[in-house]
Amino acid sequence: MTAELPPTFCENFHNEKQVRKVKYENLGKTAMRVSTLSFGASPLGNVYRTTDDKESKQVVHRALKQGINLIDTAPWYGNGRSESTLGMILEGVPRKAFYLNTKVCRYEPTFGKMFDFSAERTMRSVDESLRRLKLDYIDVIQIHDMEFAPSLDVVINETLPALQKMKDAGKVRHIGITGYPMENFRYVIEKSPVKIDSVLTYCHGSMNDDTLADHMQFFKDNDIGVVNGSILSMGLLTNRGPPAWHPATDDIKALCKSAAQYCQNEDVDISRLASDFSFTFPGVDTTLIGTASAKNLESNLSVYLEGLTEKEKNVSDAVMEKFFKPLKRKDWDGVELQKYREAMKEGRYNDTL
Repeated sequence: MTAELPPTFCENFHNEKQVRKVKYENLGKTAMRVSTLSFGASPLGNVYRTTDDKESKQVVHRALKQGINLIDTAPWYGNGRSESTLGMILEGVPRKAFYLNTKVCRYEPTFGKMFDFSAERTMRSVDESLRRLKLDYIDVIQIHDMEFAPSLDVVINETLPALQKMKDAGKVRHIGITGYPMENFRYVIEKSPVKIDSVLTYCHGSMNDDTLADHMQFFKDNDIGVVNGSILSMGLLTNRGPPAWHPATDDIKALCKSAAQYCQNEDVDISRLASDFSFTFPGVDTTLIGTASAKNLESNLSVYLEGLTEKEKNVSDAVMEKFFKPLKRKDWDGVELQKYREAMKEGRYNDTL
């Protein structure tokens, strides 16, 4: 048990004994002392299934009282539903008790209305999010999937300066960027006219793709906080397997399926191994878990707080050696972007990913 209590601790709200079990790190060079396990609110937008608002409230409050103090959401998650649901759930919770991160630039399911990186829409989006969340400020405002911008120079010259205006107005406290291609982070950070405080990277700090490690020193050298998302690689590292739309190559899908089956044969759940792998990923400030299920939250907390059994550790080592370390091409960079660009070029504005 650690003696540390984070600045978000509220005596009449939190369970002090539970909070002291959680580890905290500064998000980059910000004053945000974030729990190394954070709450991803995309499921609250009915992204994966229809959720129950009552259970969602129980899950969020359980996470917060446990000491998880960072919540990540976006307008994209259910076309504003995730933010609106959080606005309802967080009523009555001390604002001091949590950090709230959301995003701009990605909005609706159809290609024609999916992205807008313009300054006007970006600033309007911040105001819309504040209304839905019923908050006075956002802790980190992030550009959502910046690779889908007409060019990264639009992000640098238009979107980021718009966010700086929101920061100057006191509506946001920090600025972050998100995306899938890792090399884009370096380009934007080096050329940005405003201070970038954090990156949210996904599917690169996981068992099947650990290439986040190759970029970690650059982030640290530039005082950038690192948020790690999609630790189960959007379903690849589960017994159920990925959804039909998953952009991974057939080779990667087959390999992950074989790894999951290997674990099942050993009476081990690959999701627990994958979670532990990401929870202990070197250099990461906080790792997102997304759930609207009380059962799934408890399962994640179990791995986070207690780690793996000796048998699970042995199986995890075997899976890495047998399946994932030999894997040469680990990503699916460009697959979704190419589909989007082609649809927009051909005028198929009502298509979706």
